[in-house]
This record gives sequence, structure tokens and C-alpha cells, in this order.
Amino acid sequence: MKGFARLFWLVLLVMASAHGDENTSSGGLRSPSRVHRSLHRSSRAHQGSVSPTPKPSQNATRKHSHKDEDDSNPAPTGTPNSTPSEPKEAAKGSSVKNEPVTSVASLNPVQLRDFDAQPIKVQELIRNSLALTERNLGYKYGSADPTQGGMDCSGFIYYVLSSAGFQDVPRQSSDQYLWVRKNSEFHSVLSRNPETFELKEMQPGDLMFWSGTYAVNRDVPISHVMIYLGLEKSTGKPVMVGASDGRTYDGKQRFGVSVFDFRLPNGQPNKNDPDLVARFEGYAPIPGLRDPAVTSSKPLKEHLPKNKTTPQTSPEPLTDGD
Repeated sequence: MKGFARLFWLVLLVMASAHGDENTSSGGLRSPSRVHRSLHRSSRAHQGSVSPTPKPSQNATRKHSHKDEDDSNPAPTGTPNSTPSEPKEAAKGSSVKNEPVTSVASLNPVQLRDFDAQPIKVQELIRNSLALTERNLGYKYGSADPTQGGMDCSGFIYYVLSSAGFQDVPRQSSDQYLWVRKNSEFHSVLSRNPETFELKEMQPGDLMFWSGTYAVNRDVPISHVMIYLGLEKSTGKPVMVGASDGRTYDGKQRFGVSVFDFRLPNGQPNKNDPDLVARFEGYAPIPGLRDPAVTSSKPLKEHLPKNKTTPQTSPEPLTDGD
């Protein structure tokens, strides 16, 4: 009986052992799909983890800092093909105008009121003066020659009058002032009102004189001179012609031989030199400009009857007003 019981328990033990091995064998083996899902979860877990960035070495830090010092200029913010250091090319069809060195203005004589009513010599003087304004001449101190690229104010007057045949024209503005004071009728202007009666007799072709436009060391402190043109037809404003380094025409500063607006100074001291106060001194006709034209340098002889003597008269020398 005891032997039978041992055999029974031995059989049970063997059967239990065999069943456990089967469970272990079936549970330990995974299908390929389960293996793939496990590997996929492992890969995702690996990607999700962020590893800390290793700190650069001391040598690497110094090298990077040195590079920033060398490349201190900021990088261009435009497109890779842009070149900010170069001027932009004008758009196609746009007009690009290179401004000249001198900004001058000119007028056609027909744009002046009463031009046709002026004597021939006055018309010729105005035409020749305005022709110089079309040559883009600058203001060049000490020059009376347009071939030098510019002239100063008295040099312009000297050139225009000498070219017109006037003799003994002084070169300096103060001497030109004395020249007209001696040989013409000078009109002083004390008022700063543009409607003053003192300007009513000013005619096209007259010389105009200023003092105090810049510091001069002269007995007669005239410092500026121009030629009066008359009134513009379109605006009715008085205009003049000559050389200047900053007077205005039509609201813009002009530098060189140009047409300018005529305005009386406001009487305020110069901003750069308080001792200077610009003043319009007056005007005068150019000596001989409006004189009747002389057709001959010799007086005509009269045809007298015989047995009569020629009356004795004192000869009067011909003069152009100098």
C-alpha cells in the first residue's frame, strides 16, 4: 500500500513538472510581431530621452570668442545676392539725373517784361549776360574769365561790359561803384521796403551794388554787384543776373553765374559774423549804355555858300561816359 502511494505521488510530481515546462516554453517564446513592437517601443523611448550637451573645452571657447572679434561687422540682412555696400541701381525706366557742380538758372529775354521796348544796346547787354547763365559756370573768386569754369560777381560785370566794348571798366566791385558814381546818375536806397519809391527809377541794364555781404578792407566797402534784368512776365517779380555763391532764384539757392531774385536785405546781422550787416546801397545806369548811338566819330561838314566863313565853335570831345 505504501508503495502504491509513493508511485501515485511520483506520477503527480512528474506530470506537474511537465506542465510547468510547457508553460515556461510557451511563455518565453514571443512571436515576431511582438518582438517588432517591443523594439519599436524601445527606439521611441531612446529618441525621447535628451542627453545633456557636453560643455565646450576652454580652448574651444577662446577660439570662438576670437572669431567674433574678427567678424565684428554685422552680416547683411538682405538676400544672399544683395550687396549693401554698393549703390542701388536705378529701376528700369526711371530718370537718373546727375546734379551739376553748380546749380544755376537762366531766362530767355522774351520772358522779361518790356524787353522789346529797351534800347538796342540794352537788349544786347541782357542777351549776352543771359547767354553766360546757360554755360553752367560756377562761382570762382578772383576770376573774370568764363573759360576758367566760373567767375566772381565783379569779374562777371567786367567781362560782360568789356566784351560789349566799354572802355576802362574797373575790375573790383568797389571801383565799379566809384566808376558809376563819377560818370552816371547814382540812386541811393535807404529803405528796406520793396515798394519804396527809391526803386521806381531802376531800369533793365542798371548796375546794382551791395555792402556788408562779406568782410572787405577797402576805403569804399562795396562787396557785391549785379545787373538788373527787370520784371518777369510770369511772376512780376524783379530779377537780376550775375555771379553769386548762394543767392536764390525761384526759392532755390544758386551757385555760379545765374539769374537771381532781387530782394532787399532784412537788416539783420550775419549769423557767422555779427559785425556784418548786408545793405543794398543803390543802383545806376551803366555809363553810356543808354546814350544815343553815334554813327560816326567825326562831325559832318556843312556845305556852305562861297564867300562865307565857317563859324568858329568850340569842339566837344566824343565820350562813352567814362
